[in-house]
Amino acid sequence: MTGSTLAGRARPFWIALVILAALSVAEPMIGAAGAQPNPSPPAPPPPGVAAPPEVVQQLQAALDEANRRFQARDAGGVLSHVSDQYRTGPFTKAALREQLNVLYSVYDAVRAQVRIDEVRIVGRHAWVYSTGEISGRLAVVNRWVSFLSWQRELEVARLENGAWRLYGYQQ
Repeated sequence: MTGSTLAGRARPFWIALVILAALSVAEPMIGAAGAQPNPSPPAPPPPGVAAPPEVVQQLQAALDEANRRFQARDAGGVLSHVSDQYRTGPFTKAALREQLNVLYSVYDAVRAQVRIDEVRIVGRHAWVYSTGEISGRLAVVNRWVSFLSWQRELEVARLENGAWRLYGYQQ
């Protein structure tokens, strides 16, 4: 099973723990003469303001706990970090539960390595940019297989009842 068969286009962070697919990176176009096009202007700064250190620490603690639950193969524990209103593209909390169940049936062990790169506060939401990799161990071949990796991808979290939960990139 590859990342592309698990889901279409998704935003990682805690979703990484519930395994969606990474966004593909487009190759730069080469002009007719083989020269690279003029470089693009610098990207505008991300929206919002930098999150205070205590918010980043709270999000890191939530991520660490979700990762422990993921590696313990505890779908309910992972999903306790996901809002009931979660939506990213076609994915809802129910779809994430199905993805976890599939993963746990395919791999006899799973692990995630996720690093928070930046957190921005936009209104009531935390826009979390992360980098990471998800892998699983296939018992048949007794080998770990990396099936999802991403760099600096966006996911959105919000406070619900005093705890940060994955809310999704709801467009």
